[in-house]
Amino acid sequence: MTLKNLNLRPTDWTSFTGQDNTVKSIQIAIKASQKRKEPLEHILLYGPPGLGKTTLANIIAKDLNTNLKTTSGPALTRSGDLASILTSLEPGDILFIDEIHRLNKNVEEALYPAMEDYKLDIVLGKGPGARTLRLDLNPFTIIGATTKAGAISSPLRDRFGLVHRLTYYSPKDLEQIIKNACTVLGIKLDAESATEIAKRSRGTARIALKLLRRVRDYCLIEHQSKPNLELTQKGLKFYQVDHAGLDETDRKLLEAIINLHNGGPVGLQTLASLISEDINTITDVNEPFLLQTGFLMKTARGRVATPKAYHHLHLKKRG
Repeated sequence: MTLKNLNLRPTDWTSFTGQDNTVKSIQIAIKASQKRKEPLEHILLYGPPGLGKTTLANIIAKDLNTNLKTTSGPALTRSGDLASILTSLEPGDILFIDEIHRLNKNVEEALYPAMEDYKLDIVLGKGPGARTLRLDLNPFTIIGATTKAGAISSPLRDRFGLVHRLTYYSPKDLEQIIKNACTVLGIKLDAESATEIAKRSRGTARIALKLLRRVRDYCLIEHQSKPNLELTQKGLKFYQVDHAGLDETDRKLLEAIINLHNGGPVGLQTLASLISEDINTITDVNEPFLLQTGFLMKTARGRVATPKAYHHLHLKKRG
């Protein structure tokens, strides 16, 4: 059996859809660095998951015709871990650090002179006899990615020359992303089905591609057919994604606030217990979309369901 290349990640600027201001700013910075023959400034990308932070890092490296090395904040537990990576970088290489907000404090502090002066301080020995060795590094660029920009310390954030927030995609951009993926996957999808999937994708490219695959599988196995609007809607209903993009967990969260606490406010710990869900999942996955789309409000006393949530769930406020 011959396997197709089913990597749906865009590989260049022409195939990357959306995030127009961020893309334009980065392209200007790349061209300016090339014209000055200097390394690209460090870049910080933040925003909800699934919006293209890793994809952009790969495209930037390709545009610069340089190597991309990837790690994550939790993986760099000691300054020695950082030293081994930085000393292996060639001139102009890019180091992509995902979840950069989770860097160990000692690692973060070791990163400061590396980002500013391309120098790395290594402490040799312990106690009174300890001494510091300063190593010269090849010029490089760090691209940091995070879903929690507020968790990044000011000294680290200030060392990034470009800081960009990735925003949710418009339905039109998501439709284009879905169409591009259909070409790669060999799926024949009508325009109405692409629109339907885009509407339910929570403004997120990763979710749009996931739903496209699920609809494809549902239509193939349950109906031995290629997708059409009717089957696409049936497939999305089967996977419990409603017309506003809310999934089962979103609805459980809103229903718990409304039915068990008369609309709120409800503390995060209580809410997590009510729906048997991890706190981090609620804050990182569910809340950003519910807050952005006006289904949920966050107050000092806790989470509150909005009138839009009542209307969407066909529920009435008591009292």
